[in-house]
Amino acid sequence: MKTILLVENDPFIAGVYGKKFRKEGYQVDIANNGQMALEKIKHHYPDVLVLDTVLPKMDGWNLLKRIRNDLGLKNLKVIILSNAAYKDCAKDVSSLGVEKYFLKAEKTSQELALSIAEVLK
Repeated sequence: MKTILLVENDPFIAGVYGKKFRKEGYQVDIANNGQMALEKIKHHYPDVLVLDTVLPKMDGWNLLKRIRNDLGLKNLKVIILSNAAYKDCAKDVSSLGVEKYFLKAEKTSQELALSIAEVLK
């Protein structure tokens, strides 16, 4: 079973996406801040990371930099799910090897699940 680490600090959003991903057959782990996500990744390497960029304790960009540099996880598949406009962070997206970038308001949980399946092919 493929695993998703969903990093989202809003419990409602995490619950909606987590439920959908489980229904699609994924094992889902949820972290509500960047520091917690980093610890989870150190203990269990997920197949894909679905990451918000605005998080407490460590934001998504710093988490992603730590994953890529400190942990050396260059091949971890990452999907950003954020409220920040892509144009504001396009440089970070390309330099940090993000597979896909979505605005939360523009993607349903079904669309995101389909994108995850595509990334994992």
